Amino acid sequence: MDKTDAHKILLNSKTIAVVGASPNPVRPSHWISKYLMDNGYQVIPVNPGHTELFGLKCYPDVESIPEDIDIVNIFRRSDEVIPIVISALKKSSLKLIWMQDNVYNIEAARLATEVGIPVVMNDCIYRVHNQIS
Repeated sequence: MDKTDAHKILLNSKTIAVVGASPNPVRPSHWISKYLMDNGYQVIPVNPGHTELFGLKCYPDVESIPEDIDIVNIFRRSDEVIPIVISALKKSSLKLIWMQDNVYNIEAARLATEVGIPVVMNDCIYRVHNQIS
């Protein structure tokens, strides 16, 4: 996928599920979630170890989220991505899978792109948004 296409999806999206969201303010998944919220996105935290983060209901997986989701932003190890992508693909509203810095899974990307969902791997949604907005 062309980077410009991913940038357009990011700028035109409203709802981002953050998988691996953390209550620890020094963790990138925490402060990047806050940045996204401060920049007008509805962030939905996903972490099976928590019921609430950022004052928001936290879900155990993407498919449990009742709302439509535009982007799934993944802060998990590369070897944990496939089940996350499988869960995300159950959301009909999904427009983009985004794997953060150092998160890279070819098989997960193949599963998504085979059904028409573009994938960004090994890139920071904060850094990109900051550059293009």
